[in-house]
Amino acid sequence: MDDVFSTRRIAFVLGAAIGVIVAGTLLFHHFTHEGWIQALYRSVVTSSLTGLDTVPSNDSTRLISIVLVLAGLTIFAFIATILVEGIAGGIFTGAVAERRRKRAIEKLTDHYVICGYGRVGRRVGQEFREAGVRYVVLDFNEEAIERAREDGALFIKGNGTNDEDLEATGVARAKGLVASSDSDVDNLYITLSARTVRPDLLIVARASDADVAEKLRRAGADRIVQPYSAAGKEMAALVLRPQVAAFLEVVSVTGGADLQYEEIVVTEASGQSGKTIRDLRIRHETGAVIVALRKEDGTFDTTPDPDAVLDTGDVMIAAGSGDELRLLEELFAPREPVAR
Repeated sequence: MDDVFSTRRIAFVLGAAIGVIVAGTLLFHHFTHEGWIQALYRSVVTSSLTGLDTVPSNDSTRLISIVLVLAGLTIFAFIATILVEGIAGGIFTGAVAERRRKRAIEKLTDHYVICGYGRVGRRVGQEFREAGVRYVVLDFNEEAIERAREDGALFIKGNGTNDEDLEATGVARAKGLVASSDSDVDNLYITLSARTVRPDLLIVARASDADVAEKLRRAGADRIVQPYSAAGKEMAALVLRPQVAAFLEVVSVTGGADLQYEEIVVTEASGQSGKTIRDLRIRHETGAVIVALRKEDGTFDTTPDPDAVLDTGDVMIAAGSGDELRLLEELFAPREPVAR
């Protein structure tokens, strides 16, 4: 129903209404010898079906009134048809829903943007929903938009390579962006545009091969994922090291809820900066295990020693159950200042 409210149809209705009123005014003026204002008034109230102040004085004016009433009925029936088609086509309800969706997106902060809601993008969206993370989908494909609507996701119909469409997702307030389009060129442009808007934005991009991955890295992507390469490595691992692969599947987030991973930043407000893992007795107090430590300079300690010092800005990669990780988060939560 894209043409329900087309300019042609609207112009036809307005032209017909004006034509009927003008014709009625001329005829009433001629046959009743009334003034132009009175003739115009009689024509308007007759054609609009609001009634007449006086009964037509002769057969000519009666016939004119009948023709105007029938013309008015035809015009109103045509307008009613347009309105019914608009409602049936979801134009009005869709417009209301779109305004609500845009207002909801405008209120978002620290959310994520998924540019491209194909197979990869939908999988990312599923992971976000399971993690309780807010996100906005940006795609121009009708099927992708319909899938986003079915998933209950906020979405913008547009192209990630268009700066206005990208800004409409609230990327300026976002926490991260996933460039998961099937097109390497689009992902490159999306990365460049997003990096220009937000130099500090976390950007994860999809690449089809190593050459594209290098270009995306130069464009500003923080992390690059090569689905075909990753799938090939996983399939090879299943054949060459089946037990290792089985173990990794069990301990991954998708493999079960018993063991999860979380990253926790050491802040000055936590009061734990400058202490060692041994001093805090993390394993004893929480049950979680620190499996890696990312220092502020970007280097990783994949097997941190118990005597490793936790400095402000360090990121701990911890493993444990949901309850154990919550205890660990509480241990490093900001401490309230004590009033003197």
